[in-house]
Amino acid sequence: MKRLTLTVDDATRVSGLLLHPPGSRLCVVLAHGAGAGMEHPFMEALAKDLALRDVSTLRYQFPYMERGDRRPDSPPLCHATVRAAVAAARERLPQLRLIAGGKSFGGRMTSQAQAKMPLPGVCGLVFFGFPLHPAGKPSTERAAHLSQISVPMLFVQGTRDTLADRSLLVPLVESLPTATLEAIEGADHSFHVPARSGRTDAQVRAQMVETLLAWSAKTTG
Repeated sequence: MKRLTLTVDDATRVSGLLLHPPGSRLCVVLAHGAGAGMEHPFMEALAKDLALRDVSTLRYQFPYMERGDRRPDSPPLCHATVRAAVAAARERLPQLRLIAGGKSFGGRMTSQAQAKMPLPGVCGLVFFGFPLHPAGKPSTERAAHLSQISVPMLFVQGTRDTLADRSLLVPLVESLPTATLEAIEGADHSFHVPARSGRTDAQVRAQMVETLLAWSAKTTG
């Protein structure tokens, strides 16, 4: 694993972590969720699981997380950070196909950046728990920009996710011609499943990785 410094603008630099297994032909540029950075156990485990399947990852911090703040940056600064991370992946791994996205907030910032101006070299987007609305406040306002995206999109969503009411999410994804929804039965927004399900978090992540690989081969390969 290689630690990087990414330049967002003249005043802003953030950290990144590049994991590049030999034989990789795909790189996923992964942004973290609102409340936890790139080294959160979920992000770490997902990157390692992908590496075991010969998929490279570039994880990175948003500036507020780099500073140790709790309040996320403005959308324009987040979008610029997404672009800086994608540019870094293209520069270091020019031979690999690129998919961008991330966990919750990170995925939403990536999709907003893509909607405003396509991310160079990115052939698809993946969202691990797209935060469609705040908990307890069902709405689709946060998804308004998704119709402006033309590259394939994969929504990996737990069926117990309180930030994505299924009665809203399913028809939304069906309305987007380039979108695919993979439901993770029993998982919450953090992709934890109840003990009574008989499955572990590792098994859930395995399903997520297999889904990503199959979707990528079909839509972006």
